Amino acid sequence: MIEDQASSLRKMNQSRLIKVIAVTGGKGGVGKTNVTLNTAIAMAKQGKKVMVLDADLGLANVDVMLGLRVEKNLSHVLSGECTLDEVLVTGPHGIKIAPATSGTQSMTELSPTQHAGLIRAFSELRSQIDVLIVDTAAGISDMVLSFSRASQDILVVVCDEPTSLTDAYALIKILNRDHGIFRFKIVANMVRDVREGQELFSKLSKVTGRFLDVALELVATIPFDENIRRAVRKQTAIVDAFPSSPASVAISQLATKAMTWPIPAQPGGHLEFFVEQLIASKVAGR
Repeated sequence: MIEDQASSLRKMNQSRLIKVIAVTGGKGGVGKTNVTLNTAIAMAKQGKKVMVLDADLGLANVDVMLGLRVEKNLSHVLSGECTLDEVLVTGPHGIKIAPATSGTQSMTELSPTQHAGLIRAFSELRSQIDVLIVDTAAGISDMVLSFSRASQDILVVVCDEPTSLTDAYALIKILNRDHGIFRFKIVANMVRDVREGQELFSKLSKVTGRFLDVALELVATIPFDENIRRAVRKQTAIVDAFPSSPASVAISQLATKAMTWPIPAQPGGHLEFFVEQLIASKVAGR
């Protein structure tokens, strides 16, 4: 059945070129969701049509951070009550958000049939978008690995904590050794300055360079900024609430840079390729 879905997806409209970015990190508390939302909004302010998928299927918080009212979420899509388009909520500057559910353990333990249902929901998505940013859950669960593998670019968010570097290394190791991913983009978050961000990147690079066959690229150093906390309390994005603050400037630069990353021509670069990769990851894991 899954293979048949993949075959049908290959016949979809090939004009739906989109950029797919997974934002992950291994450890919770590194500011991953803040990076996701603010990057998405910064892209939208530059005229791009952006969708954020809250892929933390057990502890959703994307909609909460923006103070958005959500009536239905991905659990309703999986139950067949509605389509993915029907659960999308509109955030700042027109970004679309696919909300997950919070506090529902069953959403973190999806069956193969439910995985196929989620994939089918993507294949039926009618909303036109330029960029899909996937905010993964913390840890290295099957869903985190699946969404990361299916994306064109993987942003690994780290901060200056030993556990952050350890967990980021573990995630990169699994994606590299078990799934053949070689390129990772690193975001040094909540650092004192650019130098500290570069030192953090150097620590991670030394370990991966010694034990793994990967290429890491430092794509952003986002400084610690009290305005982030203020924006979170106001349930707004820092790029809107404090656009001139150091973190906002860094995130806006990241958004501009991300839009220059090439979209694979064939076979990647299409929404159907993203869902096909999700299918492939589930087939491989059977």
